[in-house]
Amino acid sequence: MATPSRKTSTSSSLVSKRALPRDPSSEVPSKRKSSAPPAPPPPLPLQSSRPFVEGSIVRIVMENFLTYDICEVSPGPHLNMIIGANGTGKSSIVCAICLGLAGKPAFMGRADKVGFFVKRGCSKGMVEIELFRTSGNLIITREIDVAKNQSSWFINKKSTTQKVVEEQVAALNIQVGNLCQFLPQDKVGEFAKLSKIELLEATEKSIGPPEMHRYHCELKNFREKEKQLETSCKEKTEYLEKMIQRNERYKQDVERFYERKRHLDLIEMLEAKRPWVEYENVRQEYEEVKLARDRVKEEVRKLKEGQIPMTRRIEEIERQRHILEARIKEKATDIKETSQKCKQKQDIIERKDKQIEELQQALTVKQNEEHDRQRRISNTRKMIEDLQNELKTSENCENLQPQIDAITNDLRRVQDEKALCEGEVIDKRGEKESLEKERKSVGDNIVRFDNLMNQKEDKLRQRYRDTYDAVLWLRSNRDKFKQRVCEPIMLTINMKDNKNAKYIENHISSNDLRAFVFESQEDMEVFLKEIRDNKKLRVNAVTAPKSSYADKAPSRSLNELKQYGFFSYLRELFDAPDPVMSFLCCHYHIHEVPVGTERTRERIERVIQETRLKQMYTAEEKYVVKTSFYSDKVISSNTSLKVAQFLTVTVDLEQRRHLEEQLKEINRKLQAVEAGLIALRERNRHLEHKDNELRQKKKELLESKTKKRQLEQKISSKLGSLKLMEQDTCNLEEEERKASTKIREINVQKAKLVTELTNFVKICTSLHIQKVDLILQNTTVISEKNKLESDYMAASSQLRVTEQHFIELDESRQRLLQKCKELMKRARQVCNLGAEQTVPQEYQTAFQDLPNTLDEIDALLTEERSRASCFTGLNPTVVEEYTKREEEIEQLTEELKIKKVELDKYRENISQVKERWLNPLKELVEKINEKFSNFFSSMQCAGEVDLHTENEEDYDKYGIRIRVKFRSSTQLHELTPHHQSGGERSVSTMLYLMALQELNRCPFRVVDEINQGMDPINERRVFEMVVNTACKENTSQYFFITPKLLQNLPYSEKMTVLFVYNGPHMLEPNRWNLKAFQRRRRRITFTQPSQ
Repeated sequence: MATPSRKTSTSSSLVSKRALPRDPSSEVPSKRKSSAPPAPPPPLPLQSSRPFVEGSIVRIVMENFLTYDICEVSPGPHLNMIIGANGTGKSSIVCAICLGLAGKPAFMGRADKVGFFVKRGCSKGMVEIELFRTSGNLIITREIDVAKNQSSWFINKKSTTQKVVEEQVAALNIQVGNLCQFLPQDKVGEFAKLSKIELLEATEKSIGPPEMHRYHCELKNFREKEKQLETSCKEKTEYLEKMIQRNERYKQDVERFYERKRHLDLIEMLEAKRPWVEYENVRQEYEEVKLARDRVKEEVRKLKEGQIPMTRRIEEIERQRHILEARIKEKATDIKETSQKCKQKQDIIERKDKQIEELQQALTVKQNEEHDRQRRISNTRKMIEDLQNELKTSENCENLQPQIDAITNDLRRVQDEKALCEGEVIDKRGEKESLEKERKSVGDNIVRFDNLMNQKEDKLRQRYRDTYDAVLWLRSNRDKFKQRVCEPIMLTINMKDNKNAKYIENHISSNDLRAFVFESQEDMEVFLKEIRDNKKLRVNAVTAPKSSYADKAPSRSLNELKQYGFFSYLRELFDAPDPVMSFLCCHYHIHEVPVGTERTRERIERVIQETRLKQMYTAEEKYVVKTSFYSDKVISSNTSLKVAQFLTVTVDLEQRRHLEEQLKEINRKLQAVEAGLIALRERNRHLEHKDNELRQKKKELLESKTKKRQLEQKISSKLGSLKLMEQDTCNLEEEERKASTKIREINVQKAKLVTELTNFVKICTSLHIQKVDLILQNTTVISEKNKLESDYMAASSQLRVTEQHFIELDESRQRLLQKCKELMKRARQVCNLGAEQTVPQEYQTAFQDLPNTLDEIDALLTEERSRASCFTGLNPTVVEEYTKREEEIEQLTEELKIKKVELDKYRENISQVKERWLNPLKELVEKINEKFSNFFSSMQCAGEVDLHTENEEDYDKYGIRIRVKFRSSTQLHELTPHHQSGGERSVSTMLYLMALQELNRCPFRVVDEINQGMDPINERRVFEMVVNTACKENTSQYFFITPKLLQNLPYSEKMTVLFVYNGPHMLEPNRWNLKAFQRRRRRITFTQPSQ
């Protein structure tokens, strides 16, 4: 019986909760802090006489816990059905069981701190659990402090620690953290997410013998130790072999140690002598460089003295050159003036020659004109004679005018037909151009529609690649389906206005927007089998209702809603295929959801109260209105609209289809126009040919008629021309005399000019000779200057080279001097000598037997170092290490024997424990499989449970695999969070827990709202199985929590039904009298028949 106390009433009408009593023959008193006096401490627990199994829950008490003020629940020993509407406090009882038995708060999936489970506004809360025990019931109390987020623990009213509580709970085999025993509401989905390994561990703990999980853990530990020992033995064996091999090599190393030392001593002495030899070589080089520097310095001085006379001579020659260049310029000016005068006289002479030439040309022209006139007169007389002869011989012309008129009429008729034909061709061409322009416009519109569709498909491909791949497959395989299949809803929806896309995307879930719509369930199964099972693509699919909802009328006319600012229902904002529209109307009620404006939002409270709409949209918000089932109070919530992403691109498919039909009609008309043009061109060619023939005939007739008249006109014209030519005469002798007189006068003037020109030429020649003489003198001076400058440059270059050589020699001298000092210092350091000490006698004696040149010393050093390098790795501790290593080899051999004995022992233990663990486990899994398969067979489905492992020796990889099949057309598939639907996972989880029920050794099992995802058929079957299984004798206690049940379900006398009620009119706990309620009930029952 659960009897929660009523909450304090306020102006906001807070809801109170109460559960009706379970057993009419018993009553559990409730407590209330504010009014009732504190209850006396309960008596010590006694052993129950009812058929509870060890560890079953006898009583649950909650105080200030979640929704409860004070509540006490007394469950039955078998199946306990806890029923109540959502939010009444069913899951609060589950939380109380978990936390009261030392469970972790995070396991419930509600909060990670225990303080959050205390009722809001209270500082402390309490949970008390009484567990059945044959030796005396166990009462566990947990008091929760909100401020400290800590708990105080009591066992049978005595203070204790959480660790002691956990030990007591574990001793009764209670595992609130095991999903096979304790499955809260928020963890139902996680059961399917358990890995095979985790499921095996949970099953072992839940129904296996106590030692089974311990054996499994021991096997894993033994196997881990075995691997470590195998690795250790392998490493020690390899290390021992290397040590032995190395010591074998060191036998020779000891013998070679002393030989290497002799070579090192000789190398040390060579390295001591080498700096002294190197110092002596550098010192000698220093002396040589110093002498060379002094010689070069003297040479530089001599070169500088030799350059002084050369510089003075160059300056003197430069002055002479300037004087000569000034005189040359003067002569050049005189020559220029004289040359200009010669040019003037020469120009006058040329003009006189030109006058003579013009007179001679004019005379020649007149002579040629006279000769030409005589020739033309002769030719004209001959032509007149020929024309007169032809006129005499020509025949009389017939009367050709009737023939010409007939041909003219025919020609006019042909030309009229030709003009008519050309007019028709022009009309056809105009029609063709108009059709081609129209075709191009329609084609561009189709391309624009295709581009918009591609944009939508690109968005689908970028966001949902699997769905996009499925669309491509569907377009290539439509023949596999019997009825219509629509592509994803986001591709088939076309908004009438892009601005309204946000309403549709916020109203329809993203999963359904990318779902395929089928008219046939069979087609959908074929599609999902190919896409999900074969291609492993994650896609969504839905079926349209059998009867169409696409044209279903809304319950209220839009005209009624316009006064509130609504302008449309969601259905009228877009176009979609009939199956898609029917699906959306059926599941999303788009024909009932209106869309409003900012005006709607401003008066939203009035809209909610007056319209009673369940959903509505304003300009930027979505409103959902609900009515409380208990208080009839209206509750509304609003959310801001998200920006549209997919439906902003609009493609009017009906308009595109219309454009394609229009394009086909235009192409047909173009073909007809082209055929007409070909026929008109052929007709035009025929008329053109006939026109040419008529024109040729008419031309021949006209030529025959006009030939005589033309001859007469020509003869008359030629006679006139002859008369004019005979009158135009010229006196050639007079013209020749005049020309000769003018030429003689011009020659006299020309002779005078030639004499003057000759005098100017002589003066100019004299000036040129003088200028050339000055130029030659200047050239000689410049040549001498260039030679001196060249010599000076050569001397300067030699001086720079010599100075550079001097600088280099001086730098080399300083460098060698510094190097001598460093080498001396290093040589003394090598021999450990002070600044004033001489080389010891022992070094001098040893140096006498060694080479005296660097090359010989380096060669001997290289040779000795090469010999010493053959003895690599040797040092004075080689013999000591050799002895130490022998002792280590002996010790390592002994350790390896011990490790191998320990490894054999672990392998023997593994073999024994494996036999004690694996055989019972296989039998246990076989029993689970048998019951699990039977449960599925009774539902006309298939399921099996098996023990799965990839390697028999990897005990940490063993797991339980669940495989199920809900349709006859599919294969068994492993239970995963992704392959099966939510309802299928719930059924599989429930049947697996039921298969564990009869085998279970745990005292109770809790399952919270697992039937919510099941369809009615499966829910009824599962409920029957739960009742039959949980109500058997000697089975553990079972808690089944659900907000609702189907009608006409089978029940058992052993069931215990706990109803949880709430509401504003619940009685206070201290006013509830169960016995008085029973008496009133009996009185009503007895008085009814008499009425």
